[in-house]
Amino acid sequence: MSIQTFANKRQIFPAQRVVFDFSVLHGAACLAGACRNSALKGGKIHILPMRHLNFLLFPLLLAAYLLFSVSSLSAAPSVSLSGVELLKRIDSQVSFLEGDFSAEYVMVQTKPGEGTTTTNFVIFRRDAEEKYLILILSPPQDKGKGYLKIGNNLWFYDPADRRFTFTSAKDRFQNSNARNSDFTRSSFAVDYRITSTRQEKLGKFDCTVLDMQATSDEVTFPRTILWVDTEDLLVRKKEDYSLSNQLLRTTAIPTYQRFANRFVPVTVYIVDHLRGRKIEGKFVNETTRITISRPSLAPQPDTLYSKGYLEKLGR
Repeated sequence: MSIQTFANKRQIFPAQRVVFDFSVLHGAACLAGACRNSALKGGKIHILPMRHLNFLLFPLLLAAYLLFSVSSLSAAPSVSLSGVELLKRIDSQVSFLEGDFSAEYVMVQTKPGEGTTTTNFVIFRRDAEEKYLILILSPPQDKGKGYLKIGNNLWFYDPADRRFTFTSAKDRFQNSNARNSDFTRSSFAVDYRITSTRQEKLGKFDCTVLDMQATSDEVTFPRTILWVDTEDLLVRKKEDYSLSNQLLRTTAIPTYQRFANRFVPVTVYIVDHLRGRKIEGKFVNETTRITISRPSLAPQPDTLYSKGYLEKLGR
């Protein structure tokens, strides 16, 4: 079953067109000769389907965005909110506590020297109850697999043996550069405390940089640094570190779509600093691109967040 057929059958994904402001990432794409993949009208970019993008441009674009667009401005925070209140505001921008949320996801993982793999899946979230259900739609060998999160409990379901096994929020999602915790609601205010702040320019974005330490060992990453847009309090870049302060991965979120007075990322780019391969004497990192589309607030039945429902969907 395709994503579209799955969505239409349940009538949960109203069609939307994503439009966002001209950004530094598009500028990098133009330099790389990729402008043919977008239509520029009146200072807005109307993104064409991702299948038209040349995947070989991804490392270049991401490197341009992450590595060459940062310049230090000052050491003073730009927001007068307290640390906890600031993190609560950041969380609230991308959380849907008033009702249910669902969307389609396409994840493209690039392994140097091996090519790319694409995984299509749908996510259902009930943020107020800290629940989510993920159903994988493709590739064929993974179709029907899924994840069910209820509070702090997380199970993985494999339809091959119809078995549920406990897994961790810290584990890699489908052996990719994403983690299972990336798909739950934002909870920085609970998971972290701010240890220092500074101001930086990230491309066209004026950002407050928050260096944070985890509040417990249950959090996926012991240390995280956020680049938060001072204008809209959206996270534009994120660095995750180990307990020994080794950089584990870098995440960029250059564009968001506004939805129901909240924001949903359009595309998330992840660079894995632990995984990769030497090519012609140079280490090339594994990367993952996650595209999110067709968000919906359609009410979901309570029975959806159950092992029986996931097993039924996975058939």
